[in-house]
Amino acid sequence: MKFTIGFEKEDKDRLFSYFDEIIQSERWSEHKFTKMFEEKWSRYNNLESVAFSSWAGAALSALEFFDVKGKTVLCPANTFIATSLSVIKAGGNVEFVDCNRDDLCMDVQDLKSKIDKYSPAAVFVVHIGGHIAFQIEEISRLCKDKGIVLLEDCAHAHGADWNGKKAGTWGDAGIYSFYATKTVSTGEGGMLVTRNKGLVDYARKYRNYGKFEYDVEGLNYRMSEFTAAIGCIQAERLDQIIDWKNAYAKKHLDPAYPNRVKFPSGMKSGYYKYIVFDPIENSTGKVYDAPCHLIMGKDYELPNTEWIAGNHWCIPIYYKGGKI
Repeated sequence: MKFTIGFEKEDKDRLFSYFDEIIQSERWSEHKFTKMFEEKWSRYNNLESVAFSSWAGAALSALEFFDVKGKTVLCPANTFIATSLSVIKAGGNVEFVDCNRDDLCMDVQDLKSKIDKYSPAAVFVVHIGGHIAFQIEEISRLCKDKGIVLLEDCAHAHGADWNGKKAGTWGDAGIYSFYATKTVSTGEGGMLVTRNKGLVDYARKYRNYGKFEYDVEGLNYRMSEFTAAIGCIQAERLDQIIDWKNAYAKKHLDPAYPNRVKFPSGMKSGYYKYIVFDPIENSTGKVYDAPCHLIMGKDYELPNTEWIAGNHWCIPIYYKGGKI
């Protein structure tokens, strides 16, 4: 199955009409389609949404709003280095938590021990591969009980839900990516989702140099109107893309790969990745094969993370549309 972006050709005419409208408006940033994309994402996720030019901008806005500078933030080691780099760029100190072998996501038992050891200001949980972290309920309760900020990295989790609850709704904020390979792609871009009205106001200023009061030390993380227009089209297709991927996995992949990640009752994966634990010839590689604690030279072992790095593979699963 060759990689393809989940974009329907029949949407081209509408997208080009959006582009024509943008050109004619003489407003190529901070206008109609950015707001429309945010509104569509808000309706889908039942959270207020703020669009950014990248995942990183959205993550930095949340980390700086919650003032992690000089404080410890716990991140899973089994994730992309962007999660921990965002903490470092926000002035925080990163320590790492082991993952589970069944879902590749943060292990709540190791999280408890790291909370006791490091007294973190925040925890950054990551939903790996398109599904929601299996222990997100326990992680959320733990953070609330301890007064710890919980951030959700939802870069893989477009369309994922657990009994109707979307990724990003357990924590204080969730951050999505719309990079070129994502289930919903705009080429580049990100979205912050949250119930926190203060964070929403802060994030809108943060992405635009703090204008107009300049009480927020932001930079330029604005999403262009052309990018937002693509997002508007793609957001409307999200359910269709996710349903297609789930049906394809059930029909063609599940019978062939019994030693795969298996989801709890009521969970729907966005299937950014289809993860198995057997070596396979037709693989797109690993989700991650270089644990972050090793990349960053930490002097402790995380056995499950290190096991996962060498013992999982990804089956190609890209939205094609049409007959399954």
